[in-house]
Amino acid sequence: MINGWTDSVLAGIQTLNQILTAGIAITAFSLFLYALSFNLRDRVARSFAIILLCVVVVFTAEALQDKSLSTAGMDLFLRLQWFGIVFLPAAYLHLSDALLVTAGRPSRGRRRIAVRGIYAVSSFFLILLAFGYLLGPIVLDGKPAPHLERTMWTEIFTLYYAGIMVWAGINFSRAYSRMLTRSGRRRMLYLMAGATAPALGSYPYLLFGSSVAAEHPYLFWGIATVINLLVGALVIVMAYAVAFFGVSWPDRVVKSRLFKWIMRGPVVASAALGLMTVVRRTGDLLGSPYNAFVPFTVVATVLLLEHAITFAAPLWERWLFFGRDRVELQLFQNVEERLLTRGDLQQFLEAVLAAVRDHLQSPSAFVAAIDEEVLSLIVVAGNRSMLDQESLTEALNHVNGDERREFLWGNFWVLPLHQRKRADMDRDEVPPLLGLLGVARRNNQQGMERDQREALWLLADRAALALEDRQLQNRVFNSLADLQPKVEMLQRLRAAGRYDSRASLLAEQLPEEADLANWVKDALTHYWGGPKLTNNPLIHLQVVREMVDENDGNAANALRALLRKGVDQVKPHGERRFTTEWILYNILEMKFIEGRKVRDVASRLAMSEADLYRKQRVAVEAVAKAILEMETQTQQVR
Repeated sequence: MINGWTDSVLAGIQTLNQILTAGIAITAFSLFLYALSFNLRDRVARSFAIILLCVVVVFTAEALQDKSLSTAGMDLFLRLQWFGIVFLPAAYLHLSDALLVTAGRPSRGRRRIAVRGIYAVSSFFLILLAFGYLLGPIVLDGKPAPHLERTMWTEIFTLYYAGIMVWAGINFSRAYSRMLTRSGRRRMLYLMAGATAPALGSYPYLLFGSSVAAEHPYLFWGIATVINLLVGALVIVMAYAVAFFGVSWPDRVVKSRLFKWIMRGPVVASAALGLMTVVRRTGDLLGSPYNAFVPFTVVATVLLLEHAITFAAPLWERWLFFGRDRVELQLFQNVEERLLTRGDLQQFLEAVLAAVRDHLQSPSAFVAAIDEEVLSLIVVAGNRSMLDQESLTEALNHVNGDERREFLWGNFWVLPLHQRKRADMDRDEVPPLLGLLGVARRNNQQGMERDQREALWLLADRAALALEDRQLQNRVFNSLADLQPKVEMLQRLRAAGRYDSRASLLAEQLPEEADLANWVKDALTHYWGGPKLTNNPLIHLQVVREMVDENDGNAANALRALLRKGVDQVKPHGERRFTTEWILYNILEMKFIEGRKVRDVASRLAMSEADLYRKQRVAVEAVAKAILEMETQTQQVR
């Protein structure tokens, strides 16, 4: 009776350990995908991704082991586990080296060679594993679980494993000592604490086959379960610390994105897997190996948790991540949710014009807006040809101040749309004209009835309100567009200053290649003049500032000269031809410099328009790369 009870307790601990192992595998794989998706450019994130991949291999192989497997299958998964364990020391040393570089202590060659050497040593142990020297044959009835027999090389690897981990730990401490900011030191502590997770996670597998594990199964499985709980938590802590490397997003964005990623991925998947295992094991005890509750439990868990996360996300973002900036961020969230986009404006004005035509039984109606003193059509409803016959700009000559009256313009009644009077306006001050609302008369229709006129002016007020909001939002968007490059630069400086304040804030920050390519495309689009050239962030580059004096103090001309120089660097040697090697230069020259239409350029180069756009992107990236090299050289000279 006692033996049966103890066996049940041991089986329960092993089941819990199996669930935790699967949960760790799911969490590590999800965080591995996160690292691949958001900050893989950073060397710290890349080395951390290798550690996560090792953890995925170790814990996935462990989770897939089952009593129903054949001897060959069990042997395969046990050896696959060690594939991850073998490379963990090298990955840890790689991570510690990346941290030292980020902290302002670049390698002079020795650490880089050491990291590559340790990867070579790990590859040597992998070869030993493949040929059966690192581990012996499988012991199916081994205690406390089936394992591979230990050999002399296993003991050597254990010493190697411990030695490299100590070396990596020393490098972690050196990187921590170089942190100057409070946030940098705090996150380095998180990283050092989380870094113990994979090392702890591999601990039980290093003990398989030892006399301690065989003689004390309860102690072994109890420690293994506690370690798995710690590993699950510490892997997340480590991922949290690494998530800030290589990105310039605000802290709240990093925290919110990672938290949502963990909730939607590992938490949902682990909960569904755990409940499924419990339901299936309960069915086994009740004599029903499979029952309908297994798929029902999985589906219900996934749907309910995803539903709960969707509703709770705004709340946890507001209370956990907004902090003292809660009021400002909530204001921006409200603006985003209530923003009147071009599509929304079009839809609203179409509804207004539909109501106008319905009241007057009109064949056509339009709304035109004034943008930079130019009158342009926004929406036309009904018979557009009636409007095309007239010159729209002439209608502005009939507007008389802010007088609230319609006037005849050809076949149309036209209503001026004025901005509402503000409290700070003088009594005699005329509100700015926003645009015009026009409605076509029916044949032989001379005037409007009183109720039609009142309804028409009410609808005109609605259209004026929409145009006023549109104008205000355009000013906000233009301000944000001007502010964005400066904000991005400050965010990059702030992000870099977390870990290496002594260098990052003293150097000119080079733009990201993706941003640079977008800026180059905008500047080339307005090569001969326009806001995308004169307001382009490229003007703030050091190489442009140094070219200003050569261009009579005109920054736009200096930027144009830089673009010309970048385009010339794409040009092959020799006389211009229309061959394959000249295609990128020809696209830049014909499309942007000569200003030809896309159809003409595609026809001249004998390619489709879709292919032209693909090649154009490559050409613009080549110019951006050339400009980046010129900027780098300019900064080095300084």
